[in-house]
Amino acid sequence: MKQPLEGRNLANESPNVGPYVVGHQFAKNYQFTPDLVREFSRLAGDTNQLHHDELVASSSRFGQLIASGTHSSAILFGLTAEHYSQYGSVVGLHFDITFSQAVPATALARLEWTVTTVTPTGRNSAQVLDLVGRLTLEDGTVCVRSNGRLLVGFQ
Repeated sequence: MKQPLEGRNLANESPNVGPYVVGHQFAKNYQFTPDLVREFSRLAGDTNQLHHDELVASSSRFGQLIASGTHSSAILFGLTAEHYSQYGSVVGLHFDITFSQAVPATALARLEWTVTTVTPTGRNSAQVLDLVGRLTLEDGTVCVRSNGRLLVGFQ
């Protein structure tokens, strides 16, 4: 759980405070729906019928519509920006992704990140955070794993 900010600018505080500490975790749930899956795929230019056509998808090895990898990775990456932008400046420097299981178009997913390394840049209060993340289904199946690197707290 996030602690109240009470008007503090955590970007100017010690790296051992709040979201800038090894072990800091943040998460949220995300509800996929067939309409969201189709729309995201359309906007991303992904015409794979596994994301658009229920008949095609139902006769595939997945047995149903599935979210595109672009969709599942974008919402996972997006959570880092959503979380850290409330504390100050943030930009993504690097993300890698591993897909281990298809995400059903009706899934309720848990998006989670944990800070593994905090490195001061030597420039004002800017720091580089390394994180590990994952997207997990309600039954505990991990579908997506990621490593990320963010630059936070810069002016």
